[in-house]
Amino acid sequence: MSRFLIPLVLLAFVSPAGAQAPKPAPKPLSYQGDPTERAGFIRERYTKYEYRIPMRDGARLFTSVYVPNDASARKRYPILLQRTPYSVAPYGLDRYKRGLGSSVAFEKEGFIFAFQDVRGRYLSEGQFVDVRPQLPSKRGAQDIDESTDTHDTIQWLVKNVPGNSDRVGMWGISYPGFYASAGAIDSHPSLKAVSPQAPIADWYWDDMHRHGAFNLALAFNFFSSFGKPRPQPTASEEWDRFEHGTPDGYQFFLDMGPLSNADTRHFKGNIAFWKDFIAHPNYDAFWKARNVLPHLRNIKAAVLVVGGWYDAEDLYGPLRTYSAIEQQNPKTSNTLVMGPWTHGGWAREEGASVGDADFGFPTSAGFQETVLAFFKHHLKDGPKPELPEAWVFEGGANRWRGFDAWPPKNVRETRLYFQPQGGLALSPPQNTEALFDEYVSDPSRPVPFTAEITPQQSKPYMAEDQRFASRRPDVLVYQTEPLDKDLTLAGPLEAELWVSTTGTDADWVVKLIDVNPGKLPGWNRKDEDEGTPNRGGQQTLVRGEPFRGRFREDYSTPKPFTPGEVTKVRFVINDVFHTFQRGHRVMIQVQSSWFPLIDRNPQTFVPNIFEAKQEDFVRATHRVYRSAANPSALKVQVLPAQDG
Repeated sequence: MSRFLIPLVLLAFVSPAGAQAPKPAPKPLSYQGDPTERAGFIRERYTKYEYRIPMRDGARLFTSVYVPNDASARKRYPILLQRTPYSVAPYGLDRYKRGLGSSVAFEKEGFIFAFQDVRGRYLSEGQFVDVRPQLPSKRGAQDIDESTDTHDTIQWLVKNVPGNSDRVGMWGISYPGFYASAGAIDSHPSLKAVSPQAPIADWYWDDMHRHGAFNLALAFNFFSSFGKPRPQPTASEEWDRFEHGTPDGYQFFLDMGPLSNADTRHFKGNIAFWKDFIAHPNYDAFWKARNVLPHLRNIKAAVLVVGGWYDAEDLYGPLRTYSAIEQQNPKTSNTLVMGPWTHGGWAREEGASVGDADFGFPTSAGFQETVLAFFKHHLKDGPKPELPEAWVFEGGANRWRGFDAWPPKNVRETRLYFQPQGGLALSPPQNTEALFDEYVSDPSRPVPFTAEITPQQSKPYMAEDQRFASRRPDVLVYQTEPLDKDLTLAGPLEAELWVSTTGTDADWVVKLIDVNPGKLPGWNRKDEDEGTPNRGGQQTLVRGEPFRGRFREDYSTPKPFTPGEVTKVRFVINDVFHTFQRGHRVMIQVQSSWFPLIDRNPQTFVPNIFEAKQEDFVRATHRVYRSAANPSALKVQVLPAQDG
């Protein structure tokens, strides 16, 4: 969510609070076409209508509908529906979107495109609720949720929009991806195909937190604008961005001090959901109600779940959404696509690179052909797309691969153990002494999550060169010898740390890194002269995950550390699919801050970190153990080289 990607046009996104407007591409993306020509095509071929669609409880939801001019009783078109909290602007029958689908091919193929302001947003009536909880049962017309609003919307559209074929598809990216998932629950008979893309699944795990650690930069920047109240329906198309007063986000958030200062200094009590953060620091009933995963049942429509390996906001969502639908709807067609993309990158970037990772070719255009084929098949009886159960991009080797399940069925579990002198190996340490590595974690000098100077969550950080961090004294580094053969990891990771601290609370950040050899094969001085960077020795982040140590036993019930006591900390890290090539090294970095991506842990246990005071923030010495009795490791899933 994100920057909670706003896919209204997929040509010109509105940047949420605090975000800098994206720089225009030097040339149009191949699958989006020339913006001027595309806008002209839509004006020439489509007629726009605006409706206020009644829901079962009487609330009316504003919906813009674009119908092909040749739609008739003899030539009918399916409907593609997108529900969004980000406005269906522009408003007015004479003002058209510059793009209707995720590529220009959708408009040329021909669909009826419907865009709806969700309940309580912009011109729609009712009360808006962030990630509205799903009601497991409904007793009357007043019991509404996003699945009922979707059902009522589809029912009205197929009965009232002329020239429709009584077939409906639904899609959305990020927050609209959540609405696509929720809309598939108890599928309306006319809903035939759904594509939740980067969907929110559980808002405690998507966007807002990482294992209980608060996603500061994202949440602050997003809610400083999106969280403002809307007393009455409005057609305002402005996004009031937060002004940081500096491009240096690290310094801005450091100067802000404890989280308790955010409201008093900046929000002034006007952001209702920020108050919810403060009131619910743990995974309690408030957050559990915003988990849509157990409700993804009775889905009759075919599903195409899409995500990006470098999505800094919603990587948890697509992986868990696919899994939940697979388990709870065994007869439903359900496909997973995971590409080398940032949040929604498949819709606005060529996908040839992310940060310091280069994939060697554009990866997004092929996906756009795939998603169009998916909707054509289910809505227009087109040929069936040649897609496996899971179509996933393999980083490192930089290629697409298909599997009949995700994670692949034939992976082999093993562990990468921390060794003396910064070593990393598949065999556990043998020394029986209580050996450890230690560092001082200082909340006044937290480890930055990126070398970039930015006031927001930097998208390239998920594939950024980590040498800026590895040289700090408060970052532990473990790495293998150069590999003598390729090593492919496929599926979830799990950190297994044995730790102690002189404080009573601590965060633990674990990063998996691909280290290039000093000289890359094929690179020479001519490449440098032509502007190709020398990536020899680069430490490319593959996956990183923080864990708030107070939640090591239960995310609902925090527990302090006993100073000096050796304690086991275990947590699951989101899936990877990456090959560490022969000659490369596998590196793991461990640290206790990742700022300001993650808020600072005061390292003094307080019941609620949102209410911590300045004096609670103290230096602490943290130890990570690596002995036979306390073997810290990263559990991984290895895919045999001959399979796939």
